[in-house]
Amino acid sequence: QVQLVESGGGLVQAGGSLRLSCAASGRSYSNYAMGWFRQAPGKGREFVARINWSGGSTYYADSVKGRFTISRDNAKNTVYLQMNSLKPEDTAVYFCNTNPPRDSWGQGTQVTVSS
Repeated sequence: QVQLVESGGGLVQAGGSLRLSCAASGRSYSNYAMGWFRQAPGKGREFVARINWSGGSTYYADSVKGRFTISRDNAKNTVYLQMNSLKPEDTAVYFCNTNPPRDSWGQGTQVTVSS
């Protein structure tokens, strides 16, 4: 059974940092581009960042460019999102999936940034 499990969220003050992890199981994701997405209260899910299969190419939403860094460890079947200089508008539930999304969504991990 394919499963994506996000972790690492929490409550942080504006300007702080968090590192999210996405552990995949059920199959290898080493041949897939992966992405991070987020959903703020009352809003739809939006794209945050993308990384290609090898980790050699990344792409970010304008809202997080320069502050967030996506990376991956194919040996561990895990994708990461380093989030620095966090802002209150980054508050959301964060999810990972292939990019474009192919698999069922996990439960996500809550990130709350206080002002």
